Amino acid sequence: MAQEIERKFLVKSDGWREEADEGTRIEQFYLFVAENRTCRVRIKDGETARLTVKTGTGIARGEYEIDIPTSDAEALRVARIGAAIEKTRYRVPLGKLTVEVDVFSGALEKLVLAEIEIPTVDHEVVLPDYLGREVMGDPAYTNARMALDGRPHGDTSS
Repeated sequence: MAQEIERKFLVKSDGWREEADEGTRIEQFYLFVAENRTCRVRIKDGETARLTVKTGTGIARGEYEIDIPTSDAEALRVARIGAAIEKTRYRVPLGKLTVEVDVFSGALEKLVLAEIEIPTVDHEVVLPDYLGREVMGDPAYTNARMALDGRPHGDTSS
């Protein structure tokens, strides 16, 4: 199984927009959520779909992904738990890395988070000024938890 190593941050300004791509619309929903594993379906721009199983917690997690027909993803939507997450993901270059900025809509409107996938747990990253507080260790900011509980308690995004 592949491993995903990432850090997650609140976004405090629009400084990322000048270098961002055009963005991809994402709808994702969860089929199950447990303490150390999740299964989600993600539909991108209404055209492609992927089923993802994640295991573990923290900065490094197991991740298994498989493309599925969009029609299957749409059929699975009725089996979801919690709310569907709606967002637009923008990719912003950061040296050899990429910052993925998620601008949420729907029930999570005005929340903006960024993720940086890194090659190793101890990989040093010079963080751009537009990133705010790191929320990787806060389970309330996982997409799975937000699908079940909504906006993180005390979130002041605007």
